Amino acid sequence: MSELLLMTKDPYFSAAQEDRSAPRTRVAIPAALRISGGRGFQTVIHDLSLSGFCGAAVNRLQVGSVCWLTLPGIESLQSEVIWWDNSLVGCAFDKLLSPIVHDNILSRWQNNASFRPAC
Repeated sequence: MSELLLMTKDPYFSAAQEDRSAPRTRVAIPAALRISGGRGFQTVIHDLSLSGFCGAAVNRLQVGSVCWLTLPGIESLQSEVIWWDNSLVGCAFDKLLSPIVHDNILSRWQNNASFRPAC
């Protein structure tokens, strides 16, 4: 099977072909973020989608770094740093979130009214 055909069957590859891989939803979720090989730190996730998130990261994170996001009540999610700008980090999940998990997170946290910068 050709490599292109294999890539098109990958849901992440298909979703990534759009301007945004998936619709982003503004949230304010306290979480922990750990760069592979480093110490974890507390963060706040400002937006979430099936394919990634934007969160607070005071220290500069290197693009391409593998990291682990731990949200309350679910196992750690592997992701990759896509961008860092002015204390905000954007990461793409290694595997798309299940829509059920995504919806459960949003139902718990979406109405949490607090300050959220635009990501």
